[in-house]
Amino acid sequence: MTTVAKLKALRDLMKQQQVAAYYVPSADPHLSEYLPECWKRRAWLSGFTGSAGELLVGARDAALWTDGRYFYQASLQLAGTGIDLMKLGQPETPSPTAWLAARLRKGAAVGVDPTVMSVAQADRFERELAPHGVKVKYLARNLVDRLWADRPSPSLAPVAVHSARFAGETVGSKLKRVRAELASAGAAVHVVGALDAVAWLLNIRSADILYTPVAISYVVVTPRECTLYLDARKVTDQVLKHLGKICTIKEYRQIGPDLRTLARKRPRVWLDPATTNRWIQNQLKGCACHSAPSPIMAMKAVKNPTQIAGVTAAHVRDGVAMVKFLRWLEKAVPAGGVTEISAADRLREFRAEAKEFRDLSFDTISAYAGNGSIIHYSADDTSNARIKPRGLYLIDSGAQYPDGTTDITRTVALSPPSRRMKECFTRVLMGTIDCTRTPFPAGTTGRRIEISARRNLWLGGLDYNHGTGHGLGQYLGVHEGPHSLKDLDTPPVREGNLFSIEPGCYEDGKFGIRCENLAFVVRDERLTSAARTWLRFETVTLCPFDLALVERDLMSRDQVGWLNAYHQRVYRALSPHLDRAHRAWLKRATRAI
Repeated sequence: MTTVAKLKALRDLMKQQQVAAYYVPSADPHLSEYLPECWKRRAWLSGFTGSAGELLVGARDAALWTDGRYFYQASLQLAGTGIDLMKLGQPETPSPTAWLAARLRKGAAVGVDPTVMSVAQADRFERELAPHGVKVKYLARNLVDRLWADRPSPSLAPVAVHSARFAGETVGSKLKRVRAELASAGAAVHVVGALDAVAWLLNIRSADILYTPVAISYVVVTPRECTLYLDARKVTDQVLKHLGKICTIKEYRQIGPDLRTLARKRPRVWLDPATTNRWIQNQLKGCACHSAPSPIMAMKAVKNPTQIAGVTAAHVRDGVAMVKFLRWLEKAVPAGGVTEISAADRLREFRAEAKEFRDLSFDTISAYAGNGSIIHYSADDTSNARIKPRGLYLIDSGAQYPDGTTDITRTVALSPPSRRMKECFTRVLMGTIDCTRTPFPAGTTGRRIEISARRNLWLGGLDYNHGTGHGLGQYLGVHEGPHSLKDLDTPPVREGNLFSIEPGCYEDGKFGIRCENLAFVVRDERLTSAARTWLRFETVTLCPFDLALVERDLMSRDQVGWLNAYHQRVYRALSPHLDRAHRAWLKRATRAI
C-alpha cells in the first residue's frame, strides 16, 4: 500500500469510529524515544522514518510535525503523500491542537489510542481543544494496527542481568531509595512505565529496541512489594535468581487487571505525567494521584563512581576504534570505492574488535558533502553517496558496552578545505571548547549553559537548529533526561550527570559540521567555597579533531591551549593500545598548533 492508499483506508476506519481526525504519534505504551519495530506506526503510515514526529489525519488533509533535525528528510519523504510538513519551532507553525481547532466543527472528536499518549499530553489536548468544542475520544484499539497486516511481532529477546560490578548499586538499594521517596510524597504505589527506568531499577537489560538494551515491561513498586510485568518467555534462570524474592514476575498483559484490582483499594499513586500513558491512568480511576517526575529519572541520571569508571574505560575502547577508523578513512577514500554505508560498516567492525562491544548506540550518521547538512541523516540504498577525496565528511556514531554508552561526532576534511569550511568548523569547535571549559554555579540549568556553545557561531552570523547536548545512560539509552543542554526548561545540572556537547553548522546541500564530545559534570574545586559550590565539565571522549580544518587565528589563546592539552591527553590515553603505525598517525593528528 502507498501512503495515499493507507490514509484513505484509515479515513474509512475513522468514519466507522465517528472521529473527524486521528492522532498517530511517534510513541509506544512506554513513551519511548526510539520504538520497537512492532510500534513504529507513524513511520509505517506516513513513510517518514525520522525518530520524532506527530501525525494528524483529518477527513481531507493531514499534517506531520517534526523538529529541525528532520526538516529536510521529512520534506523528501512526505512529498506526494498529501501530508503537509509542520516545522516545529517556526513562528508560522500552528500547534497540533490549533490545527485541529481550525478544521474540526464543534462537537467533533479526535481519535486517540490512550496507550501512546502521556498523561501530560492527554491533559493538554483536552484542555486546549475544549474551548473549541472538540472532544478527545480514546479508542480501545489502535486504528493503524487494523490496517498493518504484516506488522512485526514483539521481540522475544532474552532478559539479561546487568551486574552490580557495572551498575555500582544493587536492586535492593535502589528499591530502598525509591520507597523512601514514595514515603516522603505520601504515595503508596509507583507505576513505572519508562523502559530505561525499569532496566535501571532492576539491573536488567535486553534487546527489544534496536540499539537500546531494554525490555518491554512495566514495574509497580509498593512499600513492601515490587512486581515486574513482561513476557515470561524472555525470563532466564539467571534473571529469576537475580531478582529472587525482591521482585515478583508476572505476564505483561496482567498489568491492566492488576491495576484495576489495586484501584479498588483507592491508594495514592505516584504517576510521572511525562512517562506514564493515559491508559495506565484510566486503569487507576478513582485513585488519588501524586503527579510528579519519577524519582528514578533523577537517580539514574547521577552516575556513581563505579559507573563513572566504567564509562571512562568504555571511551578508551571507543577512542581506539575511532583512531583506527579515521586512519583507515584517510587511506581508503583516495583509493576509491568507499560509500557512506560501507564506511559506517567499517567503523562498526573496528568497534567490534573489543570483546566488550555489544551493539551500536544508534544508527550511525555517515554523511558525505551535502548529506551532512541533514542533521539526522540516515544513508539508505537510494541516498548512499560515494565518498570522494574532496569536501567534508561527518560521522556521528556510538556504541554500547556493558560499562558505558558512547556518542561521538567528528568532521573530516577529505581535501584541502575552503576558507568557509575552516571558519565554520573552527567556530563550531570553539563552541565545543567554550561550553566544556566554562564553569557554572550549582543550580544552573542547561538552558543557561548552552549559550556558551553558540556564542562564537553567533559572532559569525551562524547558528544550528538542534539542542547543544543531551544526557546519556550507562549501557542504556543514548538520550537520557531529565537534564539537557537545550533551550528548554529542564532541572538544574547535577554533579555526576553525563552530557553530550555538540554544536554544529550546516549549509544545505553543501556540508554539515558537528564536533561532539561527552563530558561528566564534576565539582570545580578551584572555584568552590564555603559560600557556593561550582561545577564544570570533564571530557571523557578521546579522539582527535581534524587539525586541517582549524583556523588558529580565529581562536583565543585559552582555546588553543585547551585543544593542545586535550590532544596530549588523547595521545597519552590511546597510544598504549595501538600498534606502531596507528601511534604514528595519532601522534601527527594530535600535534600542537
